[in-house]
Amino acid sequence: MHPESLAGLLRKLDVPTSSARTAAIRQHILEMPAPVVADALSYHPVTTAKIATQVGATWSRYAPGDHTQPSAPRTRSS
Repeated sequence: MHPESLAGLLRKLDVPTSSARTAAIRQHILEMPAPVVADALSYHPVTTAKIATQVGATWSRYAPGDHTQPSAPRTRSS
């Protein structure tokens, strides 16, 4: 279904799309790091970071970037 067709149908059914979209992104940010949500949904990272602060998301130590490469072994310092 085309997004415009779906939007029209939702309007006919009186579904509040704006508040539903807001609730959905907030839920995503609670479940995933804000940078991941920003990238997946084409939001600006600053926007998702602000939302994360508002909803109390706990992903503050998330390190964005390519995590597919193995990390270098850590050495213990004496």
